[in-house]
Amino acid sequence: MKTSIAIGALAFAACAASASAGVITMDWSTVGNAGNAADPLTGFGSVSYEYRIGTYEVTNAQYAAFLNAVAAIDPNGLYSTHMSSNANGGIIRSGSNGSFTYSVKPNMGDKPVNYVSWYNAARMANWMTNGQGSGGTESGVYTFTGPTTISGITRDLSNPNQVFIPTEDEWYKAAYHQPFAQGGPAGNYWLYATQSNSVPTNATATAIGDIANPGPNVVNYGGTAVWNDGGGNSWTNNVLVTTVGSAGSTSFYGAFDMNGNVTEWAETPGLRGGSWSNGLNLLQSTTPAQGQIHSPGNKNNNIGFRLASPVPTPGSVALLGLGGLLAARRRR
Repeated sequence: MKTSIAIGALAFAACAASASAGVITMDWSTVGNAGNAADPLTGFGSVSYEYRIGTYEVTNAQYAAFLNAVAAIDPNGLYSTHMSSNANGGIIRSGSNGSFTYSVKPNMGDKPVNYVSWYNAARMANWMTNGQGSGGTESGVYTFTGPTTISGITRDLSNPNQVFIPTEDEWYKAAYHQPFAQGGPAGNYWLYATQSNSVPTNATATAIGDIANPGPNVVNYGGTAVWNDGGGNSWTNNVLVTTVGSAGSTSFYGAFDMNGNVTEWAETPGLRGGSWSNGLNLLQSTTPAQGQIHSPGNKNNNIGFRLASPVPTPGSVALLGLGGLLAARRRR
């Protein structure tokens, strides 16, 4: 218990520091079983190499740190005013153009960032690839030629410093794959990203936005996890995003919230996994990706993202990210 409390205190201190200093760490889950076959029902999920997927969705605290590092002016629209005005948004902007600063709302630092476009996710990936801090956003994995145009995507799986948006196959495998020989279903792919073919339990929430009924097949979907009831239309007045990882259910590879909370960008670009506002069908592996594709410029209170990266070489030091510290606090 003492260790958990200390971790919780450290997490909140780190959360505040990350928002102001622009230095973040990120938890990764390694997706092995390289060369697996695609899901016979959908044709997705075959990946010929090992890689890492973000254990958690990118949080408001992490994204605010990114904004404080690169968006004192914001010509590329990395910030949306809906992050402040909408109840499910988690970031406030202060100051004027040229000296903008960003902070997280109370109890929202460990919630997934939303109102982010595909371009926003790609620019954060570039910034992390370039070492954070004063690292640039316009080149790295994604070469931008304008606010919403890119000339190419350059991946180098031998470079563990690269960070990118997962491809649809990478995302799909990390969410639904589990080999039959390792306890998975007969077809090697689950219907839900909770290592299950059974309908997930709808999440409920505590007063600060943790999942109140965590378990191995619990998902924040269907609009049931209201924790700051503003009345009226739940899409605009009530808070339904929940603490990353607090549902307690993971994919086989250890990634939390690949179903529910916020639906996530893939490199396609397109959206996968369903969100707090979606029904059961958008959680399912068999739902065609075309049913969730949006314009890459789309932003909404149920759209977020997670990132991916090559597997580091042996001997590299792994840093425990803010999401892991926060989730450890929530699971104590």
